[in-house]
Amino acid sequence: MYFISARAQFNNFVSVQLSMDDNIERIVLIREFDEARDNEVVEKLEKNCEIGSKKGISIYSNMMGDPLGRIRLYPVHIMLVAELLKNGEIVGVVRGCIKLVGTCSQSAHVKMGCILGLRVSPRHRRKGIALLLVKSIEEWMMRNEAQYTCVATDQNNFASIKLFNEKCNYVKLSSLVIYVLPVRFQAKDLSHDIHIEKLHVEQAISLYKNRLRGKDMHPMDIDAILKENLSLGTWVSYFKEEQWIGLDNREKGDDFGRRTPSSWAVISVWNTSEVYKLQIRRPYPFQFLHATLSHAKEFMFPCLKIPILASFHKPFGFLFLYGLDGQGERLGKLIMALWNFASRVAENVKDCKMIMTELGVNDPLKEYFSNASSKSFIDDLWYLKKLKNGPTEDEDELTMTGFAENVFVDPRDF
Repeated sequence: MYFISARAQFNNFVSVQLSMDDNIERIVLIREFDEARDNEVVEKLEKNCEIGSKKGISIYSNMMGDPLGRIRLYPVHIMLVAELLKNGEIVGVVRGCIKLVGTCSQSAHVKMGCILGLRVSPRHRRKGIALLLVKSIEEWMMRNEAQYTCVATDQNNFASIKLFNEKCNYVKLSSLVIYVLPVRFQAKDLSHDIHIEKLHVEQAISLYKNRLRGKDMHPMDIDAILKENLSLGTWVSYFKEEQWIGLDNREKGDDFGRRTPSSWAVISVWNTSEVYKLQIRRPYPFQFLHATLSHAKEFMFPCLKIPILASFHKPFGFLFLYGLDGQGERLGKLIMALWNFASRVAENVKDCKMIMTELGVNDPLKEYFSNASSKSFIDDLWYLKKLKNGPTEDEDELTMTGFAENVFVDPRDF
Protein backbone atom coordinates (compact mmCIF):
# COMPACT_ATOMS: atom_id res chain seq x y z
CA MET A 1 0.00 0.00 0.00
CA TYR A 2 1.33 3.41 -0.92
CA PHE A 3 0.30 6.99 -0.23
CA ILE A 4 0.33 9.71 -2.85
CA SER A 5 1.38 12.88 -1.06
CA ALA A 6 -1.21 15.60 -1.22
CA ARG A 7 1.59 18.16 -0.99
CA ALA A 8 2.75 17.05 -4.41
CA GLN A 9 -0.73 16.66 -5.86
CA PHE A 10 -2.55 19.55 -4.20
CA ASN A 11 -0.18 22.46 -4.91
CA ASN A 12 0.36 22.90 -1.18
CA PHE A 13 -2.75 24.97 -0.44
CA VAL A 14 -5.63 27.02 -1.75
CA SER A 15 -6.30 30.48 -0.39
CA VAL A 16 -9.78 31.80 -1.05
CA GLN A 17 -11.66 34.84 0.13
CA LEU A 18 -15.09 34.09 1.54
CA SER A 19 -18.08 36.37 1.60
CA MET A 20 -20.12 36.72 4.78
CA ASP A 21 -23.14 38.99 4.66
CA ASP A 22 -21.78 40.48 1.42
CA ASN A 23 -18.54 41.50 3.14
CA ILE A 24 -15.23 39.83 2.36
CA GLU A 25 -14.00 39.38 5.91
CA ARG A 26 -12.32 35.99 5.94
CA ILE A 27 -9.41 34.37 4.18
CA VAL A 28 -9.36 30.59 4.44
CA LEU A 29 -6.43 28.30 3.77
CA ILE A 30 -7.19 24.80 2.53
CA ARG A 31 -4.24 22.55 3.29
CA GLU A 32 -3.36 18.94 3.93
CA PHE A 33 -4.00 17.56 7.39
CA ASP A 34 -0.78 17.44 9.44
CA GLU A 35 -0.83 14.56 11.91
CA ALA A 36 1.84 16.10 14.11
CA ARG A 37 -0.02 19.33 14.84
CA ASP A 38 -3.66 18.80 13.83
CA ASN A 39 -4.73 15.57 15.55
CA GLU A 40 -6.12 17.02 18.77
CA VAL A 41 -7.61 20.07 17.05
CA VAL A 42 -9.47 17.98 14.48
CA GLU A 43 -10.77 15.59 17.14
CA LYS A 44 -12.13 18.55 19.08
CA LEU A 45 -13.72 19.95 15.91
CA GLU A 46 -15.48 16.68 15.16
CA LYS A 47 -16.78 16.44 18.71
CA ASN A 48 -18.24 19.91 18.27
CA CYS A 49 -19.96 18.63 15.13
CA GLU A 50 -21.88 16.07 17.18
CA ILE A 51 -25.28 15.23 15.85
CA GLY A 52 -28.50 15.33 17.80
CA SER A 53 -30.80 17.64 19.68
CA LYS A 54 -29.18 20.01 22.16
CA LYS A 55 -32.16 19.32 24.39
CA GLY A 56 -31.70 15.58 24.20
CA ILE A 57 -29.14 13.03 23.08
CA SER A 58 -26.10 13.95 21.01
CA ILE A 59 -23.76 11.54 19.27
CA TYR A 60 -20.29 12.00 17.85
CA SER A 61 -17.66 9.80 16.25
CA ASN A 62 -14.65 8.95 18.38
CA MET A 63 -11.74 8.44 15.97
CA MET A 64 -9.61 7.01 18.79
CA GLY A 65 -6.73 9.38 18.11
CA ASP A 66 -6.48 8.66 14.38
CA PRO A 67 -8.52 11.04 12.17
CA LEU A 68 -7.10 9.27 9.10
CA GLY A 69 -8.30 5.86 10.24
CA ARG A 70 -11.26 5.72 7.86
CA ILE A 71 -9.16 6.30 4.74
CA ARG A 72 -5.80 4.67 5.51
CA LEU A 73 -6.87 1.45 3.78
CA TYR A 74 -7.04 3.22 0.42
CA PRO A 75 -3.74 3.49 -1.49
CA VAL A 76 -4.62 7.01 -2.62
CA HIS A 77 -6.14 9.22 0.07
CA ILE A 78 -6.01 12.64 1.64
CA MET A 79 -7.53 14.72 4.42
CA LEU A 80 -7.88 18.49 3.99
CA VAL A 81 -8.51 21.10 6.64
CA ALA A 82 -9.92 24.62 6.34
CA GLU A 83 -7.88 27.06 8.42
CA LEU A 84 -8.62 30.73 9.13
CA LEU A 85 -5.46 32.60 8.23
CA LYS A 86 -6.09 35.42 10.67
CA ASN A 87 -5.79 33.17 13.73
CA GLY A 88 -4.96 29.64 12.51
CA GLU A 89 -8.28 28.16 13.70
CA ILE A 90 -9.30 24.95 11.90
CA VAL A 91 -12.96 25.34 10.99
CA GLY A 92 -13.58 22.43 8.63
CA VAL A 93 -12.29 19.07 7.40
CA VAL A 94 -12.93 16.67 4.55
CA ARG A 95 -11.55 13.26 3.69
CA GLY A 96 -11.14 11.86 0.22
CA CYS A 97 -9.92 8.70 -1.45
CA ILE A 98 -9.69 7.19 -4.92
CA LYS A 99 -10.42 3.59 -5.92
CA LEU A 100 -11.22 1.48 -8.95
CA VAL A 101 -14.92 0.66 -9.26
CA GLY A 102 -16.49 -1.88 -11.58
CA THR A 103 -19.90 -1.23 -13.09
CA CYS A 104 -22.27 -3.30 -15.17
CA SER A 105 -22.67 -0.37 -17.56
CA GLN A 106 -18.96 0.04 -18.28
CA SER A 107 -16.77 -2.26 -20.35
CA ALA A 108 -14.02 -2.22 -17.72
CA HIS A 109 -13.87 -0.02 -14.62
CA VAL A 110 -13.79 3.63 -13.61
CA LYS A 111 -11.50 5.58 -11.31
CA MET A 112 -13.82 6.82 -8.57
CA GLY A 113 -13.14 9.51 -6.00
CA CYS A 114 -15.07 9.30 -2.73
CA ILE A 115 -15.80 12.19 -0.37
CA LEU A 116 -15.95 11.09 3.26
CA GLY A 117 -16.46 12.89 6.55
CA LEU A 118 -17.14 16.49 5.47
CA ARG A 119 -17.35 18.59 8.64
CA VAL A 120 -17.62 22.33 9.32
CA SER A 121 -17.57 23.94 12.74
CA PRO A 122 -21.11 24.96 13.78
CA ARG A 123 -19.90 28.51 14.39
CA HIS A 124 -18.68 28.86 10.81
CA ARG A 125 -21.44 27.26 8.78
CA ARG A 126 -23.36 28.94 5.95
CA LYS A 127 -20.28 30.91 4.95
CA GLY A 128 -19.14 28.82 2.01
CA ILE A 129 -16.52 26.73 3.80
CA ALA A 130 -18.15 23.37 2.98
CA LEU A 131 -18.37 24.37 -0.69
CA LEU A 132 -14.71 25.37 -0.66
CA LEU A 133 -13.68 22.05 0.88
CA VAL A 134 -15.68 20.09 -1.71
CA LYS A 135 -14.17 22.05 -4.61
CA SER A 136 -10.70 21.55 -3.17
CA ILE A 137 -11.07 17.80 -2.74
CA GLU A 138 -12.45 17.58 -6.28
CA GLU A 139 -9.35 19.37 -7.58
CA TRP A 140 -7.14 16.88 -5.76
CA MET A 141 -9.11 14.00 -7.28
CA MET A 142 -8.73 15.39 -10.78
CA ARG A 143 -4.97 15.78 -10.26
CA ASN A 144 -4.95 12.08 -9.39
CA GLU A 145 -6.87 11.27 -12.59
CA ALA A 146 -10.22 10.36 -11.00
CA GLN A 147 -13.02 10.20 -13.56
CA TYR A 148 -15.93 10.53 -11.13
CA THR A 149 -16.54 11.49 -7.54
CA CYS A 150 -19.32 10.27 -5.25
CA VAL A 151 -20.68 11.10 -1.83
CA ALA A 152 -23.33 9.62 0.46
CA THR A 153 -25.75 11.42 2.74
CA ASP A 154 -29.06 10.69 4.40
CA GLN A 155 -32.24 11.83 2.74
CA ASN A 156 -33.13 14.18 5.61
CA ASN A 157 -29.84 16.11 5.43
CA PHE A 158 -31.26 18.87 3.28
CA ALA A 159 -28.23 21.12 3.67
CA SER A 160 -25.94 18.40 2.34
CA ILE A 161 -28.27 17.57 -0.54
CA LYS A 162 -28.47 21.25 -1.50
CA LEU A 163 -24.70 21.57 -1.38
CA PHE A 164 -23.94 18.61 -3.61
CA ASN A 165 -26.97 18.59 -5.87
CA GLU A 166 -27.61 22.28 -6.43
CA LYS A 167 -24.25 23.95 -5.86
CA CYS A 168 -21.83 21.25 -7.00
CA ASN A 169 -23.92 19.61 -9.78
CA TYR A 170 -23.98 16.08 -8.39
CA VAL A 171 -26.72 13.78 -9.62
CA LYS A 172 -28.54 11.13 -7.63
CA LEU A 173 -26.96 7.75 -8.23
CA SER A 174 -28.67 5.38 -5.81
CA SER A 175 -30.95 5.06 -2.81
CA LEU A 176 -30.01 2.64 -0.07
CA VAL A 177 -31.32 1.49 3.28
CA ILE A 178 -29.20 0.98 6.39
CA TYR A 179 -30.42 -1.62 8.89
CA VAL A 180 -29.23 -1.74 12.48
CA LEU A 181 -29.71 -4.18 15.34
CA PRO A 182 -28.38 -3.59 18.87
CA VAL A 183 -26.39 -6.57 20.05
CA ARG A 184 -28.21 -6.50 23.36
CA PHE A 185 -31.25 -8.00 21.62
CA GLN A 186 -30.84 -11.69 22.28
CA ALA A 187 -30.00 -13.47 19.07
CA LYS A 188 -32.49 -16.11 18.06
CA ASP A 189 -31.43 -19.71 18.28
CA LEU A 190 -29.90 -20.91 15.05
CA SER A 191 -32.10 -23.28 13.10
CA HIS A 192 -31.13 -26.93 13.41
CA ASP A 193 -31.75 -27.54 9.71
CA ILE A 194 -29.29 -24.86 8.54
CA HIS A 195 -25.55 -25.29 8.28
CA ILE A 196 -23.28 -22.23 8.63
CA GLU A 197 -19.64 -22.52 7.62
CA LYS A 198 -16.75 -20.08 7.39
CA LEU A 199 -15.04 -19.87 4.01
CA HIS A 200 -11.32 -19.83 3.39
CA VAL A 201 -10.37 -16.36 2.13
CA GLU A 202 -9.52 -17.71 -1.32
CA GLN A 203 -12.94 -19.33 -1.52
CA ALA A 204 -14.58 -16.04 -0.54
CA ILE A 205 -12.61 -14.16 -3.21
CA SER A 206 -13.63 -16.68 -5.87
CA LEU A 207 -17.30 -16.57 -4.86
CA TYR A 208 -17.52 -12.78 -4.77
CA LYS A 209 -15.67 -12.23 -8.03
CA ASN A 210 -18.23 -14.43 -9.71
CA ARG A 211 -21.22 -12.75 -8.06
CA LEU A 212 -20.03 -9.14 -8.41
CA ARG A 213 -20.61 -9.25 -12.14
CA GLY A 214 -24.31 -8.80 -11.46
CA LYS A 215 -23.87 -5.64 -9.37
CA ASP A 216 -24.36 -2.13 -10.77
CA MET A 217 -21.32 -0.93 -8.80
CA HIS A 218 -18.63 -2.79 -6.88
CA PRO A 219 -14.99 -2.34 -5.74
CA MET A 220 -12.42 -3.93 -8.02
CA ASP A 221 -10.10 -4.86 -5.15
CA ILE A 222 -12.43 -7.27 -3.36
CA ASP A 223 -9.46 -9.51 -2.65
CA ALA A 224 -7.74 -6.73 -0.67
CA ILE A 225 -10.94 -6.09 1.29
CA LEU A 226 -11.40 -9.75 2.22
CA LYS A 227 -7.73 -10.12 3.22
CA GLU A 228 -7.76 -7.01 5.41
CA ASN A 229 -7.47 -7.70 9.16
CA LEU A 230 -10.67 -5.74 9.81
CA SER A 231 -12.59 -8.32 7.78
CA LEU A 232 -13.39 -10.99 10.38
CA GLY A 233 -14.43 -13.55 7.79
CA THR A 234 -16.99 -14.75 5.28
CA TRP A 235 -19.69 -17.28 6.13
CA VAL A 236 -22.15 -19.21 3.98
CA SER A 237 -25.40 -20.87 5.00
CA TYR A 238 -27.34 -23.67 3.35
CA PHE A 239 -29.76 -26.39 4.36
CA LYS A 240 -28.27 -29.55 5.79
CA GLU A 241 -30.47 -31.70 3.58
CA GLU A 242 -28.32 -30.60 0.64
CA GLN A 243 -24.60 -30.75 -0.03
CA TRP A 244 -22.30 -27.96 -1.16
CA ILE A 245 -19.89 -29.84 -3.36
CA GLY A 246 -16.31 -28.59 -3.13
CA LEU A 247 -16.86 -26.59 0.04
CA ASP A 248 -14.41 -28.81 1.93
CA ASN A 249 -11.60 -27.82 -0.44
CA ARG A 250 -10.17 -25.10 1.79
CA GLU A 251 -7.47 -23.81 -0.53
CA LYS A 252 -9.10 -23.50 -3.93
CA GLY A 253 -12.47 -21.90 -4.50
CA ASP A 254 -12.94 -22.25 -8.24
CA ASP A 255 -15.15 -25.34 -8.21
CA PHE A 256 -17.34 -24.88 -5.17
CA GLY A 257 -18.74 -21.53 -6.36
CA ARG A 258 -20.19 -23.18 -9.45
CA ARG A 259 -21.76 -26.13 -7.62
CA THR A 260 -23.90 -24.45 -4.99
CA PRO A 261 -27.00 -25.93 -3.30
CA SER A 262 -30.42 -24.92 -4.61
CA SER A 263 -30.63 -22.26 -1.88
CA TRP A 264 -27.67 -20.58 -0.20
CA ALA A 265 -26.56 -17.27 1.31
CA VAL A 266 -23.27 -15.52 2.05
CA ILE A 267 -22.22 -12.67 4.33
CA SER A 268 -18.93 -11.03 5.34
CA VAL A 269 -18.23 -9.19 8.60
CA TRP A 270 -16.17 -6.01 9.00
CA ASN A 271 -14.98 -4.84 12.42
CA THR A 272 -15.53 -1.08 12.26
CA SER A 273 -14.89 -0.95 16.03
CA GLU A 274 -11.16 -0.98 15.31
CA VAL A 275 -11.37 2.19 13.18
CA TYR A 276 -13.73 4.47 15.09
CA LYS A 277 -16.41 4.32 17.75
CA LEU A 278 -19.57 6.23 18.51
CA GLN A 279 -20.25 8.02 21.75
CA ILE A 280 -23.39 9.46 23.31
CA ARG A 281 -23.13 12.70 25.26
CA ARG A 282 -25.57 14.66 27.42
CA PRO A 283 -27.83 11.67 28.09
CA TYR A 284 -31.40 12.37 29.12
CA PRO A 285 -34.07 9.97 30.39
CA PHE A 286 -35.75 9.34 27.04
CA GLN A 287 -37.07 5.96 26.10
CA PHE A 288 -35.59 6.07 22.59
CA LEU A 289 -32.62 7.62 20.90
CA HIS A 290 -33.48 9.82 17.90
CA ALA A 291 -30.30 11.08 16.30
CA THR A 292 -28.60 11.63 13.01
CA LEU A 293 -25.35 9.82 12.37
CA SER A 294 -24.56 10.52 8.78
CA HIS A 295 -22.78 7.72 6.89
CA ALA A 296 -20.39 7.96 4.29
CA LYS A 297 -20.35 7.86 5.47
CA GLU A 298 -20.59 10.94 7.06
CA PHE A 299 -19.94 8.91 10.12
CA MET A 300 -23.19 7.00 10.31
CA PHE A 301 -26.88 7.61 9.65
CA PRO A 302 -30.12 9.26 10.72
CA CYS A 303 -33.06 8.32 12.86
CA LEU A 304 -31.32 5.54 14.75
CA LYS A 305 -33.92 4.28 17.18
CA ILE A 306 -32.52 1.97 19.83
CA PRO A 307 -33.27 1.62 23.53
CA ILE A 308 -30.62 3.40 25.58
CA LEU A 309 -28.44 1.37 27.91
CA ALA A 310 -25.92 2.64 30.40
CA SER A 311 -23.20 0.95 28.35
CA PHE A 312 -23.99 3.20 25.38
CA HIS A 313 -22.68 6.21 27.28
CA LYS A 314 -19.14 4.97 26.71
CA PRO A 315 -17.56 4.77 23.24
CA PHE A 316 -19.03 1.79 21.44
CA GLY A 317 -18.39 0.10 18.12
CA PHE A 318 -20.31 -1.97 15.61
CA LEU A 319 -19.85 -4.69 13.03
CA PHE A 320 -20.73 -3.89 9.44
CA LEU A 321 -22.11 -6.79 7.40
CA TYR A 322 -21.19 -6.57 3.74
CA GLY A 323 -21.32 -8.69 0.62
CA LEU A 324 -24.78 -10.08 1.43
CA ASP A 325 -25.80 -12.34 -1.42
CA GLY A 326 -27.33 -15.68 -2.30
CA GLN A 327 -30.04 -17.36 -4.31
CA GLY A 328 -32.82 -19.90 -4.14
CA GLU A 329 -36.44 -20.13 -3.05
CA ARG A 330 -35.47 -20.34 0.63
CA LEU A 331 -32.90 -17.52 0.55
CA GLY A 332 -34.78 -15.42 3.11
CA LYS A 333 -34.46 -17.95 5.90
CA LEU A 334 -30.78 -18.49 5.14
CA ILE A 335 -29.84 -14.81 5.07
CA MET A 336 -31.63 -14.14 8.35
CA ALA A 337 -29.81 -17.10 9.90
CA LEU A 338 -26.55 -15.39 8.96
CA TRP A 339 -27.82 -12.10 10.44
CA ASN A 340 -28.50 -13.83 13.74
CA PHE A 341 -25.15 -15.58 13.55
CA ALA A 342 -23.41 -12.20 13.07
CA SER A 343 -25.09 -10.92 16.22
CA ARG A 344 -23.47 -13.77 18.11
CA VAL A 345 -20.10 -12.87 16.58
CA ALA A 346 -20.57 -9.28 17.76
CA GLU A 347 -21.08 -10.44 21.35
CA ASN A 348 -17.44 -11.54 21.38
CA VAL A 349 -16.02 -8.29 19.98
CA LYS A 350 -14.85 -5.80 22.58
CA ASP A 351 -17.06 -2.69 22.92
CA CYS A 352 -19.31 -3.81 20.07
CA LYS A 353 -22.93 -2.86 20.69
CA MET A 354 -24.65 -3.27 17.33
CA ILE A 355 -24.54 -4.80 13.87
CA MET A 356 -25.44 -3.00 10.66
CA THR A 357 -25.78 -3.56 6.96
CA GLU A 358 -26.72 -1.48 3.93
CA LEU A 359 -28.69 -2.55 0.87
CA GLY A 360 -29.89 -0.85 -2.30
CA VAL A 361 -33.59 -0.07 -2.36
CA ASN A 362 -34.09 -2.63 -5.12
CA ASP A 363 -31.75 -5.25 -3.75
CA PRO A 364 -33.59 -8.60 -3.73
CA LEU A 365 -32.52 -9.16 -0.12
CA LYS A 366 -34.18 -5.99 1.13
CA GLU A 367 -37.60 -7.59 1.53
CA TYR A 368 -36.30 -10.01 4.17
CA PHE A 369 -34.83 -7.25 6.33
CA SER A 370 -37.80 -4.91 5.95
CA ASN A 371 -40.13 -7.50 7.45
CA ALA A 372 -37.85 -8.48 10.33
CA SER A 373 -38.46 -7.27 13.86
CA SER A 374 -36.07 -5.52 16.28
CA LYS A 375 -34.39 -3.50 13.51
CA SER A 376 -34.24 0.18 12.66
CA PHE A 377 -33.75 1.37 9.13
CA ILE A 378 -32.49 4.58 7.56
CA ASP A 379 -32.70 5.93 4.03
CA ASP A 380 -29.36 6.83 2.48
CA LEU A 381 -28.63 8.62 -0.80
CA TRP A 382 -25.60 8.35 -3.07
CA TYR A 383 -24.68 11.22 -5.38
CA LEU A 384 -22.30 11.16 -8.35
CA LYS A 385 -20.45 13.72 -10.43
CA LYS A 386 -18.42 13.28 -13.60
CA LEU A 387 -15.09 15.12 -13.37
CA LYS A 388 -13.13 16.70 -16.21
CA ASN A 389 -11.11 13.49 -16.53
CA GLY A 390 -14.30 11.52 -17.06
CA PRO A 391 -15.46 9.94 -20.31
CA THR A 392 -16.99 11.93 -23.13
CA GLU A 393 -20.74 12.49 -23.12
CA ASP A 394 -21.25 9.69 -25.62
CA GLU A 395 -19.23 7.25 -23.50
CA ASP A 396 -20.59 8.33 -20.11
CA GLU A 397 -22.86 5.38 -19.45
CA LEU A 398 -22.64 5.73 -15.68
CA THR A 399 -24.38 9.09 -15.33
CA MET A 400 -26.45 8.66 -18.48
CA THR A 401 -27.86 5.35 -17.22
CA GLY A 402 -28.94 7.15 -14.09
CA PHE A 403 -30.00 5.01 -11.17
CA ALA A 404 -27.81 2.23 -9.73
CA GLU A 405 -30.26 -0.21 -8.17
CA ASN A 406 -28.09 -3.04 -6.88
CA VAL A 407 -24.71 -2.02 -5.46
CA PHE A 408 -21.98 -3.65 -3.38
CA VAL A 409 -21.33 -1.40 -0.38
CA ASP A 410 -17.60 -1.10 0.32
CA PRO A 411 -17.09 -1.59 4.09
CA ARG A 412 -14.15 0.84 4.02
CA ASP A 413 -16.56 3.65 3.12
CA PHE A 414 -18.80 3.10 6.09
